[in-house]
Order: sequence, then C-alpha cells, then structure tokens
Amino acid sequence: MGTPAAVASTTHVATVAVAPASAEHPQHPVLAAIRDRRSIGRVRPERPDRATIARLLEAATWAPNHRLTQPWRFVVLAGEARNALGETIGRAQAARHPEGSEDAAVAYAKAAGKPLRAPVVIAVAVEPTVAPKVVEIEEVTAGAAAIQNLLLAAHAEGLAAIWRTGDPCYDPAVKAHLGLPEGAFVLGFVYLGYPDGAPPTRERIPAPALTRWLGWDDDGAQPGE
Repeated sequence: MGTPAAVASTTHVATVAVAPASAEHPQHPVLAAIRDRRSIGRVRPERPDRATIARLLEAATWAPNHRLTQPWRFVVLAGEARNALGETIGRAQAARHPEGSEDAAVAYAKAAGKPLRAPVVIAVAVEPTVAPKVVEIEEVTAGAAAIQNLLLAAHAEGLAAIWRTGDPCYDPAVKAHLGLPEGAFVLGFVYLGYPDGAPPTRERIPAPALTRWLGWDDDGAQPGE
C-alpha cells in the first residue's frame, strides 16, 4: 500500500520515543511482529513451498468478521499462471490507449511483466454476502483484515511480502480472469517470495498525534477509577 497521507501543515506531530524492550518488560511477540513487518518488493526467484503458502492463507481466514460471513477469497498464482494474469492486465492497460498506438504497446509491456516480480502472487478478493443485516463495507474491511493477517504470517515465516493495488483491481477483465463473480471486489495482490536484501526502514505518525481521548483524566484512568 502507499504511504500515509501527509498531515496538514497546521497539525503538530510530536516525536514520541518508544521505550526498548527489557528483561522486566519484554515486547510481546505479536506487537514486535506488527512493528517489525515491512512491505518488501525485492525478492529472490525461488518459490516458497505450497505448505507454507497454505499456512499463510489459514492465518488470513482468522481475521475478524462481522456475522461470520467469511467473505474472503484467494487465488494463488505461480509459474505460467502469472504470465496469463500479466497478459490480461496488459490488455486492460493497453485498452486505455488508441488501438495499435505506441502508448498502447508500452502500457501492455509494462503491465504484463508486473506479476513476474515475485514467484508467488495471491489475489485477495471479497464476495460480499447479500443479506438484510450484512453491510457491504464491513465485508470489504474484513477482507482487508485478512490481508493484514496474511502479511503478518508471511513475516513470521521469514518471507517478503507486499500488498499491491491499482487499476487491475478494478478492471472487470481481471476479475473475470480470476474466476470471480461480477459482485466481488479485488482488494489487491500480495506478492510473496524470499527477501533479496535488507527490509526498508519506515517512519509512522505517532499514535498520540492521531488520537483523541474522551472521558479519561490526565493519568489515563477513567473517571471514578
């Protein structure tokens, strides 16, 4: 995913130091994984085995989901299946330009090669349940939570992963190529492999700059406690 939107110039963002873990207060493994995980796009050509990928998908299915509709769907592509996806994406991008033009050829070539950047590509989609008490946006957010689970599981397995989005997610031809129904949403493509180099460093806006506390006194306790 892209970097967070820039904070307006009128907003003051404080720098908050994070206390390092110690023997008395070790950092919980889950919190450590959340902080240490990075989006890594550069991977080696060797492919993770199917059993490892299956563990990542199993982790994804334990995402929180209102009413337990379990709307997530996964299409795992490797080998020549990546080329076929690339051809579909390439044609969709070329169609944005005059037929036979140089721009169309360039767009095709650029888009068609993208699925080859990693040995495994997982298309993650949501098929919303249509029912009186099911809210569509909640189905979509459940799918996003499943992707986060998948990314954290990949990190735990020592894999590099990156969640990629863009025009192909919204193209009907790409959706059809993946065997998804018209009402499905493609939330993105998770590219997986073994890391080729050190993970990038990142900074985040500290939570206090983005948080309002209501009904709390200065020491963090609720009134009356």
